[in-house]
Amino acid sequence: MTSMVRRFTPLLAMLTLVTAFFAQPNTAHAQVTAFKQAVAEAAARDKDIAAFYQANGYKSIWTGRAGRDRSRRVSLMKALSNASAHGLPAARYDAKGLQAKMKSAKGPRERGALEVEISRVFLQYARDLQTGVLIPSRVDSAIVRQVPYRDRTSYLVNFSKSSPNGFFKALAPKTMEYNALMKEKLRMERLLAKGGWGAKIPSKSLKPGQSGNAVVAMRNRLIAQGYMRRSASQTYDDTMKSAVQQFQLAHGLSADGVAGAGTVSEINKTVQQRLQSIIVAMERERWVNQERGRRHILVNIPDFTAKVIDNNKVTFETRSVVGANKSDRPTPEFSDVMEFMVINPSWYVPRSIVTKEYLPALKRNSNAVRHIEITDSKGRKVNRSAVNFSKYTEKTFPFSMRQPPSKGNALGLVKFMFPNRYNIYLHDTPAKNLFGREVRAYSHGCVRLADPFDFAYALLAKQTNDPKGFFQSKLKTGKEARVNLKDPVPVHIIYRTAFTTAKGHTQYRRDIYGRDARIWSALAKAGVALRAVQG
Repeated sequence: MTSMVRRFTPLLAMLTLVTAFFAQPNTAHAQVTAFKQAVAEAAARDKDIAAFYQANGYKSIWTGRAGRDRSRRVSLMKALSNASAHGLPAARYDAKGLQAKMKSAKGPRERGALEVEISRVFLQYARDLQTGVLIPSRVDSAIVRQVPYRDRTSYLVNFSKSSPNGFFKALAPKTMEYNALMKEKLRMERLLAKGGWGAKIPSKSLKPGQSGNAVVAMRNRLIAQGYMRRSASQTYDDTMKSAVQQFQLAHGLSADGVAGAGTVSEINKTVQQRLQSIIVAMERERWVNQERGRRHILVNIPDFTAKVIDNNKVTFETRSVVGANKSDRPTPEFSDVMEFMVINPSWYVPRSIVTKEYLPALKRNSNAVRHIEITDSKGRKVNRSAVNFSKYTEKTFPFSMRQPPSKGNALGLVKFMFPNRYNIYLHDTPAKNLFGREVRAYSHGCVRLADPFDFAYALLAKQTNDPKGFFQSKLKTGKEARVNLKDPVPVHIIYRTAFTTAKGHTQYRRDIYGRDARIWSALAKAGVALRAVQG
């Protein structure tokens, strides 16, 4: 008898532990049923969460006593504690509150409700980190980008089958740009903790040869920002002029070495302001968290450039002119695929320009804008003298307008097409003088290129041994010619006021449309906060 008691002692101990675990006098079956019912009830408020738990039989992935559930909880809490490093709204996930609930949940119904709450927080964090905190078009209607959202249920399904730490590590963008922005963010947060870059320049502008307190303040800020070595000079000398030029180059300013109003304004920007730009850039990077193409075209609106990127390296770059900051003219942000170019293009005048700009001129004088043909619905040229333009309104004007190919054509001698609903494309222009300006926002929305022929050669080099000869042979005919790209090229029109270079340096640009200011305001409202980091 004594031996039997000894044999059953371990079993009795295990039963005692199981009973203590559930903390209820019910059977194990009743406990499981109560847990599942609680999960079903709590999940009913979210169809994606409900679908996941219905498919898995309402089993736990977070709150069970098994080691796998525990490792998931630990990984989630670790990820949430790092949310601020990504510029995410940490308060939105309430990691401390969630941890407190984990400690206090005892009965099966409490654990069932907690199970769903953890999944809700997990989904919010996962989507925020992978594809952004904000919905772009709600912040600015010109940000028409299609964010690559993932199915919410798939997050739970994939997470339940993955290594928890590996899953969280894979969420953020894997681009070199995102990683570089994160490093710069941390550097700026440490600068913020140290008090920033010091006193601002108490002058609107400064010129070489000047001296005094304002020059000293500029010297100190240039030193603090890394553009000058330590110096005791109180004069705007050649060393300071060179430092100003380096600053200007890194901020998209005319590099003349003179600290005019624009340059002083940029030097006076605070660490907080630059930090906001970086956090906004990280959010924007999450909006395009997808494969961009081994070869792709990148147009950065506030940088006024268009680049060809091959295997993460810039292989061609040219200056650009973008949409003016007026009513419906700003260039929208989106991605598409360039399919062909048109050499010696006709310009089919957009309806908005026809009715808002040309029709009023034609009402005053039927011979206005003579370089533009007026055509009917069948494309036939209309005799101006036979039309009474004064009887038409913007809505009733029945004609279209077209400018035939020529050197003076508004599109220049070549346009690059990625057909889209916004009627935006890249093109040449006869207005070459605009490319010498510091701020180049003058178009009706399309992107004009300073070196369109060279841009065409770079694209055609993938499909012909003599891209220049091929292009010029088409150009010399003077006739409109469509040339398809053998391999269509993705085009990404982006807006970055903070971005990094190949050497890891961060450059800043002015917020020409005020979009980044609106994004930061929305992020702050969502709970994103600046932080100072000791270290």
